[in-house]
Amino acid sequence: ARRLKSVDKRGFSPKIDGLDSPRYTARRTEAGGFGPSMFAIVSDIHANLESLQAVLADIRQSRISRVVCLGDVIGYGPNPRECLDIAMKFEFTIVGNHDQAVLYEPMNFNIGAERASHWTRKQLEDEPDDAKREARWAFLGSMQPRRREGDMLFCHGSPRRPTNEYIFADDIYYSPGRVTMMFEQVTGICFVGHSHVPGVFLSDPDFFTPEELDGQYTYGKEKAIVNVGSVGQPRDRDPRAGYVVVDESGRIVTFKRVVYDYETTMKKIAAIDELDDFLARRLKVGQ
Repeated sequence: ARRLKSVDKRGFSPKIDGLDSPRYTARRTEAGGFGPSMFAIVSDIHANLESLQAVLADIRQSRISRVVCLGDVIGYGPNPRECLDIAMKFEFTIVGNHDQAVLYEPMNFNIGAERASHWTRKQLEDEPDDAKREARWAFLGSMQPRRREGDMLFCHGSPRRPTNEYIFADDIYYSPGRVTMMFEQVTGICFVGHSHVPGVFLSDPDFFTPEELDGQYTYGKEKAIVNVGSVGQPRDRDPRAGYVVVDESGRIVTFKRVVYDYETTMKKIAAIDELDDFLARRLKVGQ
């Protein structure tokens, strides 16, 4: 494998215009799979309403009708209720480790993440509207750990352990055997989030950043694992929200970045005692 660039592996009221329109209605083929059109994949929203709204606006501008989510709709951020309400209108949403932590209990979380998880749960429990409260909990409980659509696999963490396992760029050097085992679960292309760092893994193993790919990856016969990046908490030293667009007819994955008002999100986090200030500061630097 070639030499890899240094990659860091650390880890207004809501307005939901457009998501109730026909263009956001799930459209399926008779066989139950995706039709030959374009769709967007978002992941790791982390209750960041400003970033999610900016991404959805970019998706609407591109005339894309379908959105799927790879999990972690909530956790860390200040707007879990609003982000869940939006995610319920997506075509489907995979469960992430933070979604699971709020639904059950946080496991192997650092103190800041654990406190955020408990605060998020309280926000959902304290919803005064019975119907909204029950719908959000039902939605969290309905999320599946993985989903296959033809030769596509969707999961949050990795194809081997879909909810909690990370796959990092430098694993191709330090844990190539583990990467090889992940690819044993892939038949075509797999889309993941979790690390908040976008890029494409190949089974050699190898890894390419979006910059090295000029922003696009054409998938074909080779197996690939595509990390779509993070909407609400990027960690590749770029504070812009990240997601991908998949063109099934051309078999092209396009990496997208969107500027959003992270200062507003930072102020919201800072105003909540239960949320660590670091969760606000990291938004400004994309780390």
